This record gives sequence, C-alpha cells and structure tokens, in this order.
Amino acid sequence: MCPDAHETCSINPSGFQWFDLSKDNTEYIIQQSLEAEKVIWKYIKEVKEFYKLKNSQICLLGFSQGCMMSINIGLTADENFNCVIGFSGKIINKDHLSKRISSSTKMLLFHGDKDEIVPPSNLLEAKDFLLRNKIKVEINMISNCDHHIPVKASSIALNYLKKNFFI
Repeated sequence: MCPDAHETCSINPSGFQWFDLSKDNTEYIIQQSLEAEKVIWKYIKEVKEFYKLKNSQICLLGFSQGCMMSINIGLTADENFNCVIGFSGKIINKDHLSKRISSSTKMLLFHGDKDEIVPPSNLLEAKDFLLRNKIKVEINMISNCDHHIPVKASSIALNYLKKNFFI
C-alpha cells in the first residue's frame, strides 16, 4: 500500500508532502511532522484492521519525506514493525526523536551520493543516530545517484524484504 502524503506540496503543487519544509523553523517542522504521524497512524490502524495484520507483518517504506516519516513511525511504535526501508531521507530532529523512541524496528537506508535535495551526509548521520540508540541498521550509498530511487536500490530493497518476510 502506498499512500500519498496528506497535503499538496507547497513547492510542487502537483506533488504531496507530509510536512512543509519551506519554512526553516525547527519547532514548526517538528509540529508538522507530529501532525503527519497522526494521519499515518490512522492509516496504519485501518490497514491492520482490514487485513488483520500485526506490526511484525508490515514493512514501512518511504522516499524522501516518506523515509523520514517511516523512521519516526518505526521507532515510536508500541511494538516493532518487521522493518523500515528508506530512500533519500534523514532523521527529522534527533533530539526530539531520541526522547520518543519506544521500539527498535530494524532499518535499511539508501541515499544517492549526488543528492542535492536531501544531502547524502544525512545517511551517515542517521546511521550514527540509529546505532547510538541500539537500532539495527544497514546503509547503502548509491554512486552517481541524485534524488530518486535507482533500480539498484530497488533490487537490494526487494531482497531485504524477501529475507525479512520469507526466510
């Protein structure tokens, strides 16, 4: 299931956003991401009830802001999800998230080394944050890749899913 974010993107009206990044205000971004979490949690609850699933049967996967939100949801759940797979994201706010961690969902994160939208250094910062918080994480920096999901990353992610769900 691949839900679109709940807001029209302020920068690109043909797209969607989980929160507005056009304002450089930490508290505003945290508040907006918390509002987005409520929307996502409602959606997850509906999916879990409809399909009779447990968190352990769900992978959270996202690109850019979707990755950021998947990380937050994966770490603040009452029980672990099967995994989080994230492409071209970051930890929204390390201090805020570190106070809210209540689970240890394992993660696979990707980033393109040529990404100019979300700098690739965010991948290493996320890895450091996750390891410091005892979260199992694997990372992949994709060579010659900007802000998109290349086939190589999709293939690695698919194999990770197979390993986590079917083996």
